[in-house]
Amino acid sequence: MGNRAMQVYEAVVKGLESVGVDTAFGGNGENIASLTLALKHSPKIRPVMTRHEQAASFMACGYAMYTNRLGVCFATVGPGAFNLFSGLAVALSDSYPVLAITGYVDLDWRGRGAVNDTSGLNRTPDSQAMFAATTKKSYLLTDAADTCEVLEEAVNVAFEGRPGPVHVHVPQNLTRRQVTVDDYHDLSLDTAPVRPDPEGVEEIAEVLAGALRDGRRIVLLTGFGAIRSHAETAVQNFVERFRIPLITTLDGKGVVAETHPLAAGVFSESGHASASKVFREADVVLAVGNSLNQHATFGLRKDLFDGKALIQVNIADSEIGKTYVPDHRLVSDARLAVEAITDALARRAAPAGPLEPVNRDHERRHLLPAPGAIHPGRLAQQLGRMLPERAVLLADAGAHLAWLGYYVDLDKGQNFRKTGTFGPMAGHVNGAIGVKLAQPDRTVVVGCGDGCYAMAGFELMTAVQNDIPVIWVIFDDDEYKLIKLYQAATYGESALVEFQNPDFAAYARACGAVGHRVETLEEFEAAFKTALTSGRPTVIDARITRWALPHYSSSPEGVVAGVWETLEERFRHD
Repeated sequence: MGNRAMQVYEAVVKGLESVGVDTAFGGNGENIASLTLALKHSPKIRPVMTRHEQAASFMACGYAMYTNRLGVCFATVGPGAFNLFSGLAVALSDSYPVLAITGYVDLDWRGRGAVNDTSGLNRTPDSQAMFAATTKKSYLLTDAADTCEVLEEAVNVAFEGRPGPVHVHVPQNLTRRQVTVDDYHDLSLDTAPVRPDPEGVEEIAEVLAGALRDGRRIVLLTGFGAIRSHAETAVQNFVERFRIPLITTLDGKGVVAETHPLAAGVFSESGHASASKVFREADVVLAVGNSLNQHATFGLRKDLFDGKALIQVNIADSEIGKTYVPDHRLVSDARLAVEAITDALARRAAPAGPLEPVNRDHERRHLLPAPGAIHPGRLAQQLGRMLPERAVLLADAGAHLAWLGYYVDLDKGQNFRKTGTFGPMAGHVNGAIGVKLAQPDRTVVVGCGDGCYAMAGFELMTAVQNDIPVIWVIFDDDEYKLIKLYQAATYGESALVEFQNPDFAAYARACGAVGHRVETLEEFEAAFKTALTSGRPTVIDARITRWALPHYSSSPEGVVAGVWETLEERFRHD
């Protein structure tokens, strides 16, 4: 691009290069033709063209998931742009720094009947309002001279405080050949980490020191914020230094190796009895890097923290106290907070006694035989045992998530992620491609339901075309299991939850990928070994039995208590 005057999208691409972007995901269209041309000629950014723009937004989330790098997605004006909303909603709820770039109608044509007009005038949809509702901030570029300033501000907003998505509209009239950016400059990314208030740290350390002196029990509850801030070492140092048991949300799995003596497991509706036991016995709960949302609070139970002191640490003040009013609060990046609290507490607390391992329940929990094909619990166990070092295991929305969260034990350096609070089906079927491109040295595996894969598995062609070796393991039982269970438990019957699947393995082979159809654990083990060494996109269609039910309780007191509460609630309303 040299030092010549650049067209708008050339300046956008060069600006993104200047802040280290090396991949961008999107769909094509006339309105952004000059963007795709600029990407074609970029020496630093790899464009990945998806079959559907929604997948591009999910891939941008995956790209940002475990890195501190900007995920970028793009789409044309109107319908193409609107396809990005689901991924942007994920980025907003799950704190991913993502930039969406979309076309926009010629400014002189707004409200005058132009194709794909989203100006909000004369019965056209208002894309400015819609993107503002699904991002931290949305921009409409109206002058080519403002290109670098708008882009620079957007990128900084994406990273500052609690990360999240931003969006820029580029009107078509600014993309004409004669319109140029004459004042291009590289972008300056200048966002300070959210550091803990020293007085708040000292206050929390004093509370924890008092609890230790008095023999009151403390538990550390961590969420994805601890993973995102790379607090793994800090968390392990904290629990080992003070002999404090650790429980995690589903998204916090693996912050410390789940075989660690102080790791009590996952605390959630589909979590471990050992984690619930540690929580029930605790007098003080230190919640770090989680927002205490539905799955981590057994359906937002009002009495969850009764009789306990709650200390909540979160990067966003708005996430603290939104459901449960904490006794002490600290706005901070999770890693910086844990390090500071550890140092402050070490000055107050006596040396810890001998380490007493926490008893784990799930490896000993007997899996009852089930008729039919593979037991999904055993499939999850086998998958977990075979995960390579530093592997990433992603789950989509569905019953398979419960099996994976419960039966896979992560080692140090491995990661697990569900589709967050927004929770779209197929978010990780596609997002995995972004994860793999951001960290090509890591094995990326998706455990997904057949319903999830059927929604978006055609992006397998994107992986094949770009030589991206993701492994998809499909829990295949020809039904929406989680919806079926909810219908049956709530209404006594189910409806419209069964469907007919193709042979996903044959489909994969038709696309040029590797495909395996397995009906036994031995067949799965052989297929997974092959997938790990093939270096090619691979689909493993695993036929599972319909007759196995995942662990679930609506109460931290356990399954029986949860069932009893459900019955009591039903009788009160009958």
